[in-house]
Amino acid sequence: MIAQSHHPGMIRFASRSSMPSALLATALALCGCGEPRAEVLDLEGRPTDPLVSMPAAVVLIFTRTDCPISNRYAPEVQRLHEKFTSRDVRFYLVYPNPDVTVPQIRKHLEDYSYTMTALRDPRHRLVDTVRATFTPEAVVFVPGALSGGRSEPRLVYKGRIDDRFVDFGKARPAATTRDLEQKLEAILSGEPVSLTTTPGIGCLIRDLK
Repeated sequence: MIAQSHHPGMIRFASRSSMPSALLATALALCGCGEPRAEVLDLEGRPTDPLVSMPAAVVLIFTRTDCPISNRYAPEVQRLHEKFTSRDVRFYLVYPNPDVTVPQIRKHLEDYSYTMTALRDPRHRLVDTVRATFTPEAVVFVPGALSGGRSEPRLVYKGRIDDRFVDFGKARPAATTRDLEQKLEAILSGEPVSLTTTPGIGCLIRDLK
């Protein structure tokens, strides 16, 4: 379900991925398997690959400076970063808006007390690689099979951070299911993990193209 504004310049919101689950699984399988991975930019303008030298897990959080739902999640995202970063989990904030400037991103990080690494994806190379559709969307990779002497990343989670938002403008006082946190705990406990996708509510990334 997609809610569309009739006013120019207003953000549109998405409640779930528009891609059928079978097609989504096929597309996501292309993230590793020896395929070239997308390069994005750090805030100094240097190309970087967030999936190089895989730790126990890499978490990508797609966000926007102007998305109210993303901004509502800032304290929770920062809490998860602080909880898991010492346990060999690496977090990145990924900004897909090609029009947002580095000073605006730095201000956003400061305003919302983010301490994790921020990356820019103005050409949507990473967005297209993982088929990210909304903000805030979480994507989790773990080390997979060895290829060319290094571990290829394996996608194990894609979707919401938790179930706090139940509809547009409707939120629970607190989440009842913390999907991202539960996935990370399962990974770190050594449980076998497979790809899980969950629906989410947020701002459409495709509106930025």
